[in-house]
Amino acid sequence: MQPRCGVSVCHVLVLVLCLSAAEDFDWTKNNHGSFYYGTFPTGFSWGAGGSAYQTEGAWDKDGKGLSIWDVFSHKKGKIQLNDTGDSSCESYYKIKDDISLMKEIRLNHHRFSISWPRIIPTGVKSDHVNGKGIQYYDELIDHLLENHITPIVTLYHWDLPQVLQEKYGGWQNISMVNHFNDFANLCFEKFGDRVKHWITFNNPWSVAVEGYETGEHAPGLKLRGTGAYRAAHHIIKAHAKVWHAYDTQWRGKQKGLVGISLSGDWGEPVDISNQKDIEAAERYVQFYLGWFATPVFHGDYPQVMKDFVGRKSVQQGLGTSRLPAFSSQEKSYIKGTCDFLGIGHFTTRYITHRNDPTGRSSNSYFTDRDLAELVDPRWPDPGSEWLYSVPWGFRRLLNFVKTQYGNPMIYVTENGVSEKMMCTELCDEWRIQYYKDYINEMLKAIRDGVNVKGYTAWSLLDKFEWDEGYSERFGLYYVDFRNKNKPRYPKASVQFYKRIISSNGFPNQREVENWRRKAVEMCSSSNQLLAADPLTSHMEMVTEIVVPTVCTLSILISAVLLMFLLRRRN
Repeated sequence: MQPRCGVSVCHVLVLVLCLSAAEDFDWTKNNHGSFYYGTFPTGFSWGAGGSAYQTEGAWDKDGKGLSIWDVFSHKKGKIQLNDTGDSSCESYYKIKDDISLMKEIRLNHHRFSISWPRIIPTGVKSDHVNGKGIQYYDELIDHLLENHITPIVTLYHWDLPQVLQEKYGGWQNISMVNHFNDFANLCFEKFGDRVKHWITFNNPWSVAVEGYETGEHAPGLKLRGTGAYRAAHHIIKAHAKVWHAYDTQWRGKQKGLVGISLSGDWGEPVDISNQKDIEAAERYVQFYLGWFATPVFHGDYPQVMKDFVGRKSVQQGLGTSRLPAFSSQEKSYIKGTCDFLGIGHFTTRYITHRNDPTGRSSNSYFTDRDLAELVDPRWPDPGSEWLYSVPWGFRRLLNFVKTQYGNPMIYVTENGVSEKMMCTELCDEWRIQYYKDYINEMLKAIRDGVNVKGYTAWSLLDKFEWDEGYSERFGLYYVDFRNKNKPRYPKASVQFYKRIISSNGFPNQREVENWRRKAVEMCSSSNQLLAADPLTSHMEMVTEIVVPTVCTLSILISAVLLMFLLRRRN
């Protein structure tokens, strides 16, 4: 999305959204610049995360089956620079190495996902269960626990077995519900004695919209106006079935929790004096987070989704709504299937009302919403084109969840920021600022009464970023993907996040500012070492050296000149 310069600051100070029922949060105030020094509740859990396809590599090793991302990324033109996750971070071979990084930060938990095709290659349990895949996750879980790190395990982080896509059409087909349930129960059986926090789906919004509406993600289908709604409908049913299976078969002996991780940007009305903008902002959040959260907590889709998609379907001459309906029995079955809610949050948008066309050729999830998304050009945007740093939106989203869904137990399952550059940069001061501000807004939300139990920095490592390949980096640790050993290097944000964890928050201004200064000092020396390494290893390949940063450019030039002088002397 391109910035719009017409957003007036005076129009963005408040959000009402008809949320007068909120008792502890004043929706009429938005102190963007305030910072609260204080600590988190005792027992608050700090972590970092990643996912199977993004980090494991070993895409065709030890009996693993193909996933839809294996196939999609191998198609030319689908991924930036035609990158793939074939090797990625090679985390499949680096369990102990990566856990040592987690220990260095003093993480309380690590969030990872289990690759469905790694343990059931075809996706169909009765076909074959891959023992080597089971063994890999056994070792990962055991090593985490040996190092006092709690595993938080996602069952589906987008890597559907390719056989299920080819044979049934993937999440367009209701049969996925039973296949996913079989996979989940196998995981409960094999790992549930040690894993006590399960996440059924990660960000099903992206699975549905980007996988089956826009085609930007695997499996790359463009079923405009219907594909996303149908996929989401089946995902919600699959989630509910797995929750009930755990509740009836496993909870009694394993004593674990099953939740779902939903992503949601915050939507703030452009003009708070305009009722249509206020309603559009709420509609934005309901079509995003509420699409999945409202069924899980209340048994049905948000009323505004049913109204808008239904009305547009009628205008398009359709006999029924493009948004599928749950039966009364299904509503009862789905309602309440959430022991905790995972929240993935990165950014915020300003929202204004817009009447979108209603013709059959123009129907889509996006036009169903009748709104436009805007950004303030002054918001920092260091990396991903969609990711602007807007910390105050985080607190407002968390309070929205509290108000709408009865203050559920929340784990923040994804929060972080990328950089988009071809050079190496370990002194990631913008990431330090992002984490400082967003974590502080979460602390304010806890003071508002929001029931947040843990926070997961996204992500532990630089990794494969879906359709962006390796062009964007979210990691606390830099990964050198050009080196076959995929070495990891700590960025400055590692030290800063470590200090937050050790202090369980922000003790005082002087100490927090000292954290930043020390973190940047440490990374400057690391940057120089990283800059020198490719020169000493590949002096004959000067044209292929990736220039790290402006701050270390002089080191590179000096080294090249020295090499030139030595050659002349010889």
